[in-house]
Amino acid sequence: MGKGRSLPATTASPSGCSFGSDAPAPAPVPEAPVFRPTEEEFADPLAYVARIRPVAERYGICRIPIHRLLARPAPADPDTFLLDYARFLKAYRGPPGRGRKKGLPKSPAALSDGRPLDLCRLFHAVKRFGGYDGACEGRRWDDVVRLVDDRAPRHVPECAKHVLAQLYHEHLYEYEKFTNKPVSSQDGKQEESGKVDLDDQPSVSGLKDEGRSQSVSGGEMDAAEVSGVRSRKRRDAINKKAIGMASHGNSNGITGKNAASAGPRKRKSRKVDDAETNKVDDQVCEQCDSGLHGDAMLLCDRCDKGWHLYCLSPPLESVPPGNWYCSDCMNSDSDCFGFVERRKTCLLDAFQRFDEKVKRRWFGQRRPSRVQVEKQFWEIVEGRAGELEVMYGSDMDTSVYGSGFPRLGDPVPPSVDLEMWQKYCSSPWNLNNFPNLPGSVLRTVQDKIAGVMVPWLYIGMLFSSFCWHVEDHCFYSINYLHWGEPKCWYGVPGAEANAFELVMRNTLPDLFDAQPDLLFHLVTMLNPSVLQANGVPVYSVMQEPGNFVITFPRSYHGGFNLGLNCAEAVNFAPADWLPHGGIGAELYRMYRKAPVLSHEELLYVVAKNGVRSESLSYLKGEIERLFLKEKKCREELWTNGIVKSSLMPARSNPNYIGSEEDPMCVICRQYLYLSAVSCNCRPSSYVCLEHWKHLCECSPEKHRLLYRHTLAELGDLACEVKALSGENVKQRPFLLNDIPAPSKKVKDRYISYAQLAEDWLSESDRILHMPFLDTAYSTALEASGQFLWGDHDMDSVRNMALKLTEAKKWVLSVRNCISRIDEFLLCKHKCSEKVKYVEIEKLVAIRCKSSCEPGLPQLQAYVEKGKMMISEINIALSSRSTVEHLETLYSRASEFPIELTETSTLCCEISFAKSWLKKTCDLLEQNRAGTIDIDLLNTLKLEMVQLRVVAPEIELLSNLWKEAESLRKRCQSYLQDSPVLKELGSFLLALDGTKFSIPELNLLKQHYSGACCWASLVNGILRKLFERNDYHNIVEELAGIVRDGKSLRVKVDELPIVEKELRRSFCRKQACEALATQMSMDFIEEILTQASILTIEEELPFVDLSQLLKNATAWEQKARLMLEQSASLSEFEDHIRYKWSQRALFLCYILFFLVDVYSYSRCAEDIQAILPSAQNMKAQIVVARSWMDKCQAYLSPRCDELGPVVLLKVDDLKDLICRPASMEVILDTSALNSVLSKVEKWEHNSLSLLINLRTLLHLNVVGSTVDPLERNLEELQNKISAAIESGLSLGFELKVLNELKDCLLTVGWMLRALSFCSRIPLLEDVDRAIEEAVNLPASLLNCPLATLLMSGLSWLRKALVLLPESEKSVKPKLENAENILAEHQKIAVPYSIMTAELEDAISKHKSWTEQCHAFFMLPDYQSWAGLLRLRDRGQSVAFDCCEMDRVVLDIKKIDGWFNQCRCTLSADVNDNGSLLSILQKISRSLDNASMLYAEDCKKKEFCVICSCDVVASRCVICQDWYHSSCVESLLASKQTTSEYICPFCFSLEGGDPLEKGIQERISKGNRPALSALTELVSSAKGFYKGIEELDLLEEITKKGCDLKSYLMQILHDADSYDGEDLSVMCKPLVVALKATSAAGLYDQQINNTIEVVLSRYSWKKHIHNILCGGRQTSIQHVMRLDKEGSNLEISGEDFFKLEICKIKETSQQWLAKAEKAAFDCGELPLDLVYGLITEGENLSVDVEKELKLLRDRSILYCICRKPYDNRAMIACDQCDEWYHFDCINVCGPPPETFHCPACRPNNGEVFILLPRPASEEDRASIEAGPHTPPASCDELETVEANKCSNSNSREKSQVRVDLVKLLRQDSELDNMWRENKKVLHRTARRRSNFVGLL
Repeated sequence: MGKGRSLPATTASPSGCSFGSDAPAPAPVPEAPVFRPTEEEFADPLAYVARIRPVAERYGICRIPIHRLLARPAPADPDTFLLDYARFLKAYRGPPGRGRKKGLPKSPAALSDGRPLDLCRLFHAVKRFGGYDGACEGRRWDDVVRLVDDRAPRHVPECAKHVLAQLYHEHLYEYEKFTNKPVSSQDGKQEESGKVDLDDQPSVSGLKDEGRSQSVSGGEMDAAEVSGVRSRKRRDAINKKAIGMASHGNSNGITGKNAASAGPRKRKSRKVDDAETNKVDDQVCEQCDSGLHGDAMLLCDRCDKGWHLYCLSPPLESVPPGNWYCSDCMNSDSDCFGFVERRKTCLLDAFQRFDEKVKRRWFGQRRPSRVQVEKQFWEIVEGRAGELEVMYGSDMDTSVYGSGFPRLGDPVPPSVDLEMWQKYCSSPWNLNNFPNLPGSVLRTVQDKIAGVMVPWLYIGMLFSSFCWHVEDHCFYSINYLHWGEPKCWYGVPGAEANAFELVMRNTLPDLFDAQPDLLFHLVTMLNPSVLQANGVPVYSVMQEPGNFVITFPRSYHGGFNLGLNCAEAVNFAPADWLPHGGIGAELYRMYRKAPVLSHEELLYVVAKNGVRSESLSYLKGEIERLFLKEKKCREELWTNGIVKSSLMPARSNPNYIGSEEDPMCVICRQYLYLSAVSCNCRPSSYVCLEHWKHLCECSPEKHRLLYRHTLAELGDLACEVKALSGENVKQRPFLLNDIPAPSKKVKDRYISYAQLAEDWLSESDRILHMPFLDTAYSTALEASGQFLWGDHDMDSVRNMALKLTEAKKWVLSVRNCISRIDEFLLCKHKCSEKVKYVEIEKLVAIRCKSSCEPGLPQLQAYVEKGKMMISEINIALSSRSTVEHLETLYSRASEFPIELTETSTLCCEISFAKSWLKKTCDLLEQNRAGTIDIDLLNTLKLEMVQLRVVAPEIELLSNLWKEAESLRKRCQSYLQDSPVLKELGSFLLALDGTKFSIPELNLLKQHYSGACCWASLVNGILRKLFERNDYHNIVEELAGIVRDGKSLRVKVDELPIVEKELRRSFCRKQACEALATQMSMDFIEEILTQASILTIEEELPFVDLSQLLKNATAWEQKARLMLEQSASLSEFEDHIRYKWSQRALFLCYILFFLVDVYSYSRCAEDIQAILPSAQNMKAQIVVARSWMDKCQAYLSPRCDELGPVVLLKVDDLKDLICRPASMEVILDTSALNSVLSKVEKWEHNSLSLLINLRTLLHLNVVGSTVDPLERNLEELQNKISAAIESGLSLGFELKVLNELKDCLLTVGWMLRALSFCSRIPLLEDVDRAIEEAVNLPASLLNCPLATLLMSGLSWLRKALVLLPESEKSVKPKLENAENILAEHQKIAVPYSIMTAELEDAISKHKSWTEQCHAFFMLPDYQSWAGLLRLRDRGQSVAFDCCEMDRVVLDIKKIDGWFNQCRCTLSADVNDNGSLLSILQKISRSLDNASMLYAEDCKKKEFCVICSCDVVASRCVICQDWYHSSCVESLLASKQTTSEYICPFCFSLEGGDPLEKGIQERISKGNRPALSALTELVSSAKGFYKGIEELDLLEEITKKGCDLKSYLMQILHDADSYDGEDLSVMCKPLVVALKATSAAGLYDQQINNTIEVVLSRYSWKKHIHNILCGGRQTSIQHVMRLDKEGSNLEISGEDFFKLEICKIKETSQQWLAKAEKAAFDCGELPLDLVYGLITEGENLSVDVEKELKLLRDRSILYCICRKPYDNRAMIACDQCDEWYHFDCINVCGPPPETFHCPACRPNNGEVFILLPRPASEEDRASIEAGPHTPPASCDELETVEANKCSNSNSREKSQVRVDLVKLLRQDSELDNMWRENKKVLHRTARRRSNFVGLL
């Protein structure tokens, strides 16, 4: 049981504000139409819905009161029955204190012996025989007694029938009428009276035992719009809820507009830079599970989850500004809207108690009318009645919780007729059958979708509601109310759905901004009056129990329950729904909602299966639309480069929907039935054809189109549907009009789709006639994918693709077979599988003509060899050869490389023959040794027939089998004939010692042994039988012996003796039982007869039983005599006591003489013989006692009790007096007659009072005074009160008493009406008197006096309404007052005081109109104050007139101007003061701003911001004064100087953008715009004099214009300056900023000019800092400043523009030189490099990276003295100098230790190899740098070996020279080596990339 959280109370009303207590009542909602089908129309529901649709669809909703289904039996389980019965009693008893109505029970029902009576069982037992009347007419009460009472005797006495009939009449007869009473009279009557009479409601209940465990989910009602949640239908046949919180879309709570959102939602985008690329790649979309398209990813600012913009519901076009939160985060706040779903179970009785609790809280003990409930509901919704919590059990799956309609699988209750049950199971109005009716397009849906194919159950309570919604897929819906209180519906026609949604969005903009798909969530309810006020038609339906309510497609509907009820609903879809279903599918796609089923699949399957002829028009349009859409999308994919395609797997059951589930588009969540797009990078993800671009970031060529049907198949289907509709369709031009042929650009030319297909066909034909090449075939088939999905123009492509596929498959199969044969021949013992002969025979038979395969002849040869071997095997098997010959054949077949089917047959035959021969030999050995098993012999005999070989053992086995079969037949003959015991013994003795083990022989031995044992047992028992008297045990033993004897298969002589003794023992047992227990007299007599037959009647038990029969017969004769002739109650009781005394004496006799029957003494209190008249006599005594007990209520004195008084009935008293006449007991009725006479006397006196009152009520003239009439009425009122008091003391329910009460109410009302003649009453008192008159009895209200007073009250109310009062919103007219005054002359009731008041009001009005004429005739004296005085006087005395209208109109015009000023100023100034104070504040601020350019401000030390002369600080730059509190909010950065600088100068001196505080200060903010004030002044022309606010506003406008012109001038002068001195621009900017900040007005033109001038000043300031600051900047900064200058339109002659261009050109030239020098591999001399470095150090631009490259460029390496050039190098381990591998002739991997020639000239060797000249050297590209690690020893040896082998092959030999000598000879090289040698680090020098910008 769920409870929603408390939400803020907010209401949306027609005016956009909350309803006040005095708000006028909204316009009533008109009712939707009601339809009543005839018998013929009732047979076909869908045809009837189609018939009423043209009328009903205009309303969107309708009601069908069908009561035929109400004949279903009342609830059969006790719990539900008692619930329904309790509701009936509550309704039938009426309000407390009114007394019990006729026919209601006074006490719980009980049977005659005191056991409680099961009312449920009794009700259904009588119901089986046609109810009370049917049981009486058919005299079936004896059957009813047996069904109700399990202890009922075989013959039911008449008295018991009568008692049960009386109990039924007293307790259940009215309930029977209640359940069978039709409710058609409620359709119009109850709406008029506004009351609910539960007596007329049916009690049909569909809740069986499931009702005990129904789960009900609750929500909370808050004062606002009704909201609801509809987990509806699972789409995943989703998620089925045991307990729902939705209605139909049902809800349980009420929430409002502001309850759904805490405020405007801010949104922001996730900014992704290069540093965050990896993080974005890890982020996946919560909708499509893809991390691609990161630029379109939107992240929630709370949970950091991501969604693609196109995956949102609805999708967004761009990133929204501000913060953005996902729906989960928004709905998780404390102010979220919606309902919390709970799964805690709630029993139905607890749910009912909660409903009663809510009803008592809001309505107390009274029964509210429907109008009152509806009014209270909307008061709660509109926030005027507090909060309310309700619960709603909604969306409960009937397949789990049970349906209110019978179903074929449900157990049939025993009290229900089977034929009737089956009738309702198959009824078309049974909601379980509704979706599958003929003509429904949902018949093809196989999936049991809850709510669509399976009904939902709803348990509602008071105020539980279901919010505005449409059905899933815009389905029809049908709702049936089983029982309970009514359900109120509101509906909007489907044609007005767009208007409805527009009103919802306009009324609740904040909710729709936060959640655009709000209407899909069923959480919003809007008052129908809001919709009506906006022109949206709304209609209402009050659904009674037994009524159907149908909603039409796209019809928004909602409503609430008026109390506890049970309803059931389901969707359905006739063919006219199909266009609406297409609209619903598009809405699902737009809002990214998962559908319930695939609309495309539904259309296709319905078109395939066929529909009715009248539905073809709807289907035709949808199929055509589907074909054109699919064609357009597929061709668009082809145009965009998606050429791969594949066919989807075929359906296992294509004629039904739901057998298999299709994948969903990861973007729009729609089922992909017809086609989809996939990619190998996301194999489990699919998208629809419209969202293929959002699948991944791969190129379109990698995408693949998946399709289920080709365009040709879809087009043919559309043509078939159109042909069925009667149109002659030869081709499909109607589908191809206006669709251009697709084409795309291929190799710089456009080629059409058809041309590309022709090219493919020619190429494929060429491939088909060439020798097989797998790649060519695969390429052609892959290329065909772009054509296979096409229309009929691609049929040739599909045929060619099929040929290619078959040819490829055939060739590959032939090659595979040849390969497997060759493999077998090469390795026979390892090959586990051979080629099957059937396979190669099939390949040879279906030879592909267009393919040339060389392996085919070889395969044909193997086929011929296989045929010959098969023939040889078949001949050998048919001619019965020897086993050895078969084995030889099998060996040859095993060596054959083809697997023959006959080989396995041959193997089985050989194995079977060998097995049989072995078992036969074993059996023959057993014959020689001992016993032979006959079963094994038979098995071998049967197997011998199947042998296909020749062997000598066959004849030996046949002879042995014949001998055993002869012996078995002799045994079977004895088993069939049941032999005598002695004969069987002789036969078995002769067969002793046989060698065969035969089952029949063993069975004969068992029979013989059993018979011998039974005969021995019987003889022993018969010898001891006469010594025993425990007859019960004897009977059981003998019965068992007889059963055993009969089961013997051998004849024995003792069986007849035992049977006779068994009958005697059984008779003795019955006699003993009859003596000890109660038996009928017929049964005792039958026992004695049987004893006589068996000749045992002289035994003691039979003698005692005979005596008992005589005594019982005597008692019965006397009892019958008393019943026939009648007797007193004492005589009846004495005879019953005599019977008991006789029984006691007889029991004592049994205890004394029968010692062995001790067990019988336990039943001494029971009757020894069942006497037929005993029950009847006891029933007569009970009836008599019951009559006397009922009389006590009329004879005993009545005492005052605290509880409710139960009134007696006069008819019951008369019935009691008459009843003894029909009874057999004589009773006295004199006392009852005395009571009856008193009652009749009181009734006579009361009738006389009523006659006197009627005489008085027929007066038709009151007269000039009302005093005599009042006195007569008061005297009569006292008499009636006394009569009522005395009548109540009698304690009877008297009809006259109720009439007296009505008369007393009428007299009281007349006295109150007459009291108004002597005073002026309040309007409320008169209205109350009129309302009371409505509740008076109609017979009294129509009398002349009452009619006269009613007309007087009506006149009095009109007069009170016309009295002018200032509080009234609508003034009455003068002529109406005069007419009412004249109308009083016709009224016969004197209202003199009221007429005088009216005359005085008319006089005052005329005096006021004269004042108005005088005011408007003198324009010079007209003023605003005078007009207000006229208005105030007229509000209290004036009627509705033109003078009042003119005064109000003039004031309203000026008030509207005031409101406009206040809205303009208050919204910006954020001041709640008066308009005059706001204007004065603005005027003072303008005065302060004008002082900024006056010298007095600086001299007087006034603050620039507030113009106050309090002590302030002075800025050292601008010399202005400031308060620290005034500038604290303007400056965010802290100043570091000791001297004070104002925020304005501080910001301008730095050249940076303005501080946030200053930007806010100069922006519009809370200040009004100067242009808006100017418009206000111009709109006030022609107003009255004396309006102070208008004069002040004109003064403010003039000051503002003067300040604007001054500021624009100084800013223009500053902007025109292009010199070097920036102070010329700074000073005007400071003045403008200060003036704009201090002024209370805002002007957009000034603000724009300040921004432009300030931007240019900031740009110049940055360049000034570069020129004079001494710090270098980056080249990017310089270029950015140059570009900004161009964007700011800085003049080319400006000083700073020229300087920045000069810096840019110089820097770019140097960077070009530096880049060339850094990578020239040493071409540029070092002195020029050093000069370039010096030039770069003197630049104004920071080029440190380039300088570092140049410095590295100046370092030289190796003996060649070259800079680093990416060649492989090695460092010396001693001096750390680096050398090129090729310069020192090092080959292969570097050595582990290296010393340069300068450190070790020989490097461990005598000679080294000098490098060859560059022209002769093979310079390989070695990527390793100086840090390359040395190779391992093994690798080094391998490299050296390779080098040696290569060196031998070279033609040129190397010269070995002493390097030391060479170095010593070259002195110049030696000096340079040592001079440039430096100690270097061993770390690798990796050259940095040149970073520059050209």
